[in-house]
Amino acid sequence: MTTPPRIAIVGGGPAGLMCARVLQGHGIQPVVYDTDATVDSRDPGGTLDLHADSGQIALEDAGLMEAFRALARVEGQAKSRRDQHGTVLAEFIPAEGDEAAPEIDRGQLRTMLYEHLKPGTVRWGHRLRHFTPLGGGVHRLEFANGADTEADLVIGADGAWSPVRRLLTDAVPRYLGVHFLDARFDDVDTRHPEVAAIVGEGHMFSTDGDGRAVIVQRNSNGVVRGYVAFRAELDWHVTAGVDVTDREAVRSYLLREFREWSAVMRPLITDNDGDYVQRSFWALPAPLTWDHVPGVTLIGDAAHLMAPFGGHGTNLALLDGAELAHAVKRENSLDDAVVRYEAAMFPRSGELAVNANTALTRFFATTSPDAPHLPPDHAREHQNYEARAAEYRRRRAEDGHWSRAAGT
Repeated sequence: MTTPPRIAIVGGGPAGLMCARVLQGHGIQPVVYDTDATVDSRDPGGTLDLHADSGQIALEDAGLMEAFRALARVEGQAKSRRDQHGTVLAEFIPAEGDEAAPEIDRGQLRTMLYEHLKPGTVRWGHRLRHFTPLGGGVHRLEFANGADTEADLVIGADGAWSPVRRLLTDAVPRYLGVHFLDARFDDVDTRHPEVAAIVGEGHMFSTDGDGRAVIVQRNSNGVVRGYVAFRAELDWHVTAGVDVTDREAVRSYLLREFREWSAVMRPLITDNDGDYVQRSFWALPAPLTWDHVPGVTLIGDAAHLMAPFGGHGTNLALLDGAELAHAVKRENSLDDAVVRYEAAMFPRSGELAVNANTALTRFFATTSPDAPHLPPDHAREHQNYEARAAEYRRRRAEDGHWSRAAGT
């Protein structure tokens, strides 16, 4: 490309910020537009694990592994599984030196990526209102605050309900039939020692085999996030006559629904600090592909929103952003870059999305005779992350087309 491309990234989550960081390492200056007022203006959610074969590769490409390690919790890889009575069914404690999937708070990851961009890269408070194809792959973007711009490449990093996706496909997310209530425990070791003991250093997952589960995750700064999950229609609270803004009303409902759970496990459901936050599981059709459209593509959840089983969503989002940035640098045209990126992204994300969505549906469908109630083999899972990472790096070394961003 003989002139610097005008690249607009719509969405300032991990995918969009990673893409911008690697592009800047290649000497290309994109602009990121995000609806949020600031990087930390809303609750970003809990913790996530960054896998050696995807998220960590992207961080290496961005020159951010040292910054990541300063925040990551290697001990957070620990996991346990209990039944509804509190009986430990399985435990995983990472071996010394195991860094296949360290944990980091979502908010910390987003802030870290943002702080390693050039000042002014992200335009906060920009909600995309309208886009117009102008021909030749150029699009005009108009924002609700009155700003507008033209771009040679629009990268949709705008999440589950991506407006940019409408330029490529009419696919929309579907509800997977599982709802959960996000609960928070602050200063957990002092104020909620029973919760701290159950969750340990990492994650604890518990299910009763009848479509109900509780997941608690250790975050940084003495915080534990808990997720009370159950099969339900989207309007479950209307049918049940529960005011979801009334914490005590929600607790009473949960005590009825989880009445078979023991007193040992009940604090995970009822003793949270603050209100319950409603969340639900949605997914795009998988595998999802689309015909190439000049001047536009998708990364992250905008491209492959999937169930959280396996924790692949953010990892794929980071890898998407890095690989698209590499392609933009290395290919002769933006069209060639997008074609190359999508050719690799479609099969990689499609298989993982199918598996994640199927696992969640089977897990919460209690009539399924082969529902995966047993915990995965986390030690083998970590070995697989490392093996795939080594294979990924080997292929990159053989293909000089892919290289780490300069100056990172």
